[in-house]
Amino acid sequence: MMDFLQRYVFAHFGYKMISLVLATGLWWALANDPVAEVEITMPIEFHRIPTNLEISSVNIPEAQVRVRGAERFIHELRAQEVHVELNLSDVKPGERTFDLTAQQVRLPRDLEVMQVVPSQVRLSFDVGMRREVPIHPRVIGNFAAGYRIAEVMAEPAAVTISGPKQRVQAVEAATTDPVDVSGNMGRATFTTNTFVPDPLVQIVNPAPIRVTVSMVKTSAEPMSKKPSE
Repeated sequence: MMDFLQRYVFAHFGYKMISLVLATGLWWALANDPVAEVEITMPIEFHRIPTNLEISSVNIPEAQVRVRGAERFIHELRAQEVHVELNLSDVKPGERTFDLTAQQVRLPRDLEVMQVVPSQVRLSFDVGMRREVPIHPRVIGNFAAGYRIAEVMAEPAAVTISGPKQRVQAVEAATTDPVDVSGNMGRATFTTNTFVPDPLVQIVNPAPIRVTVSMVKTSAEPMSKKPSE
């Protein structure tokens, strides 16, 4: 019995006492540390979305997470340590409602999620699509007197767009930034950019567009007749 006590109880007794004192002190500090709460606003993270699907919702709300814990842990908490995650591995085209609860929140240990706002988020999904659409140059300006536009050409004449299928199909053309031809009386080429008004549709490999505008002189007005004698 004495051998057992000496080997397992009294061996390194000093170290064991120090560990006990430290553990007791830590427990006391945690038990008496004031409780605090903080609210953190962050974007919702979407994980494991199928490769053939795209989110077709224009507005996706941010999540507000109210966290409670020991005051010193709350003071040390950084926003990037809190994550609101949604698993989209089983979604299909159409609308889907997701619950936002503490189960979707990842945060450091010893902290508790008290509330997530909104409690639900509704998203729309559609298959991804690419297609080519023409470029419509936009020409503005005060033309020189007696001149008009004869021809407008864009190079390239079309761009490839991508995004959710229904939104891509609704796009008829891409448009350039305004090209000002004020005062031009011949042929001029301008470098500009093109855009698509739908925020969920993007231009694949965007690059500057060259717009060439040709002006011609309008037909001369017929000469007025001499008054009859």
